[in-house]
Parts: sequence; structure tokens; C-alpha cells
Amino acid sequence: MSIFRKSYLVFMCIIGILLFSGCSNKQTPVEKMYEVLEKVVSTEKAFEDQQVPLVELEKKEKGIYDHIISLGMKEFEEITKLSNEASVIVGKRKKHMDIEQESIEASKAEFQTLSAIIEEVEEPLLKEKSLELYDIMMERYNIHNDLYQHYSNALKLDKGLYEMFKKEDLQLEQLENQISKINEEYAKVLEANEMFNEKTNQYNETKLSFYKEAGLEIKTKK
Repeated sequence: MSIFRKSYLVFMCIIGILLFSGCSNKQTPVEKMYEVLEKVVSTEKAFEDQQVPLVELEKKEKGIYDHIISLGMKEFEEITKLSNEASVIVGKRKKHMDIEQESIEASKAEFQTLSAIIEEVEEPLLKEKSLELYDIMMERYNIHNDLYQHYSNALKLDKGLYEMFKKEDLQLEQLENQISKINEEYAKVLEANEMFNEKTNQYNETKLSFYKEAGLEIKTKK
């Protein structure tokens, strides 16, 4: 079983103006970028909303799992009942994880519109920072895709484990083999999750640096 948390994109809010903006109503490339970047934050709101319920479900399932392990085969009916409860929780976790992935995919679709806008940026340093920001975020999306795949695999293995618990002729070797597979998959989940958090933090720092270089006075909402 695994309990994990993720860091989020930082919400930014303009409290100043673009130092180099003129009187024209036409948006500058940086203004366009700002608009997209903040839409990306909003798009990942659904992603953020999944974190607390996911952790709560993981904790609840862990408690049931520990209870099952503590029981002997003489209490097979109770084991079967608990296994069914845990299996339902696995299904709920899958739904939350799917919503999270959909939010990330929507974020990626929005973020990729920056590619054309970055081409319009003429100031060398701003363009360099824009490209750096873009590369970091695309790496973040790729990492989350790996995280989602490993987590989904782990959920399938969890489901299989609870089906095993409902077999009276379950062999210890079968159980140990399944648990070993689960532990291996969750190790990959934890590794990917750590990388995802690091990349999110790197993105937030680079985004802040870009905003400052662009002449935006900003504050962070926590």
C-alpha cells in the first residue's frame, strides 16, 4: 500500500503592470503567455482536489489490509468481507486517479499552446527562459504519465490480492509473490511521485523567475 502527496502549481496574481507595455490593446507575447500559464493553474484544480480523498482512501484501505493480515484462516468469512470492502476502495481510488490524469492531460493541452506564442518572443533572455519553462513542464507531464501508469498497475495488483484473500486454498507462496509485485510497483510510484514533486517545484521557481524577468510584480497565493 502507498500513501503519497503531490506538490501543486503555484497560483500567481498580478499586482503591478508590465513595465514595457504600451497603450495598444494588442497583447504582447508575454501577456499571452501569462494568460495561458494561469489558465494551466486553473485547469489543474481538479487534480488538486483528488489529493486529500486519495490519501484518505489509501489510509482506510491500509487499515483493512492490516486487519486481514492479522486474521487467521479460521476467520475466513471475516477475511472475505474485509477483502470485498478493500476492493471497493481500490475502485474508488482508481476513479480519483483517473480524474487526476484527465486534469493533467487538459493542463497539457492548454500548456502546449505556448509553443506558438514563444516563437513571438523577441527578447533573447525572455525567450530563453520561456523555452526552459516549456521544457520543464513537458518533462513534468511525462513523469506524471509514468506515475499514472505505475499507480494503475498497482491498483490492478491490489485488486488481485483481495481476490486471492477470498480463496480458502490460497498458498503462502502465491500470496508472497503477489505482495512482492505490489511492493515493486509502489516503489516505482513513490519514485515517480518524488520526481513529479521536484519537477513541479522547479517549474514554479522558473515560472516566478520568468515573471520577474518579464517585468511583472506578483505575489504568491498559498
